[in-house]
Amino acid sequence: MTAPKLTWRFPANFWFANLIELFERAAYYGCFIFLAVYLTSRIGFTDRETGVVTGVFSFLLYLMPTFMGTVADRIGFRKALCTAFLLLTLGYALLGAVPSKPTAILALLTIISGAAIVKPVVSGTVAKCSDEANRARAFSLFYWAVNIGAFAGKSFVDPIRQAFANSGDSGLLAFLKQLLGNPTGNGWELQFVNLYSSSMAAVALLLTLIFYRDVESSGEAPRKTFKELAQGLGKALSNWRFACLIVITGFFWAIQGQLYATMPKYLFRMVGLSSKPGWIANINPFVVILCVIPVTQLVRNWRPISSIAVSFLIIPLSAFTVSLAPLVGTKEVSLGFATVNTIILMMSIGIAFQGFAECFLSPRYLEYASKQAPPGETGLYMGYAHLNSAFGWLFGFILSGVLLDKWCPDPSKLPAGLDDAARGAYYAHAHYIWYVFTGVGILGFVLLMVFRVVTDRMDRAASAAGGGEEHGKG
Repeated sequence: MTAPKLTWRFPANFWFANLIELFERAAYYGCFIFLAVYLTSRIGFTDRETGVVTGVFSFLLYLMPTFMGTVADRIGFRKALCTAFLLLTLGYALLGAVPSKPTAILALLTIISGAAIVKPVVSGTVAKCSDEANRARAFSLFYWAVNIGAFAGKSFVDPIRQAFANSGDSGLLAFLKQLLGNPTGNGWELQFVNLYSSSMAAVALLLTLIFYRDVESSGEAPRKTFKELAQGLGKALSNWRFACLIVITGFFWAIQGQLYATMPKYLFRMVGLSSKPGWIANINPFVVILCVIPVTQLVRNWRPISSIAVSFLIIPLSAFTVSLAPLVGTKEVSLGFATVNTIILMMSIGIAFQGFAECFLSPRYLEYASKQAPPGETGLYMGYAHLNSAFGWLFGFILSGVLLDKWCPDPSKLPAGLDDAARGAYYAHAHYIWYVFTGVGILGFVLLMVFRVVTDRMDRAASAAGGGEEHGKG
């Protein structure tokens, strides 16, 4: 029997799917990097309210794609994608054009609905446009598109924000301001960041209408109904090992989510509006792209839980490093080729640690999660393994709102007439925020070690009693 031929050649639909995914990710991350700032400074939510809104938003973004794939199968991939990108275009546009609390909630729900359709459709197209032998290559290209889109989205929005903040009364920028009624006040320039995201989604919609064609199902098993998916979720979470693993690794993602929950507000309030959170956040994917292959090679013979444990040893350092900025003692540090604000420098190092920790976690987590599934139910469990990110970001964003309100408050909420010294007193302990997230990482490591000890003992006892294969071993 001839072995399947390896190739990098795929049908046109595969490349179109990756292209539109790139635009979708650019839209999402362009909006998301400043979403918490926008909801507070422009929409008027408090830090605590913003934490709840963005936490629920993130939670639903991770949960809903599991269910929305059924809708896509019923109406066809092309119609589903057109519907999704239309929803995204309208959602981002509404978020940027009408800055009010009711419209912001409506816009975010619209964005969730669109994004929840895109993910299963694009990943499904990649799967259907590749055979078993070349599926790994197909998905490697897909993840490259995801990372390129994320990197690009966060790179463009800082120049857009600053260009509108510094725009005068003439030229193209002024004309665009006039379209929104010459907005003024805190965070008005971020309206155009959301409109940028809307334009990226509109480009994806146009590409879908012109180029995308429905992919045949090739005799695949029918997708489960909503009821069956809900029952599967309940069954997976009733497995205590699987549920514990989701909750424990959620502590990791609670810290990782501070790239979006805390970091932009922290930089603006502690350093100033000239800082570039989008560019600084890109250190994370840069480190992942640079290090994930050699790290994966390094830990290939380790138990998966050992690799995860290393990630939990590193991730507290990411938060703790940021907390050390006041101890450096100066506002700026010379690197020889440039002078950098101390907070930005320590934030950059902390984010690099975060990306490095992710290299130890991500490649082995799914492998370990799959080992918690009973024989024959691996597929069911893996469909819900991403819930660790959903729970982690829900917890992390809500906690961020509480901590910002306590130690790094919204400047507009401070009493009027304060001098610099009195105003500075409100931010004297802002770095305590990162002490808390350091503690979150340490707690996650402790819980992981307890989980490891307990499950190892149970597996050894089951093996000694003739319990057969140790399906939880990892």
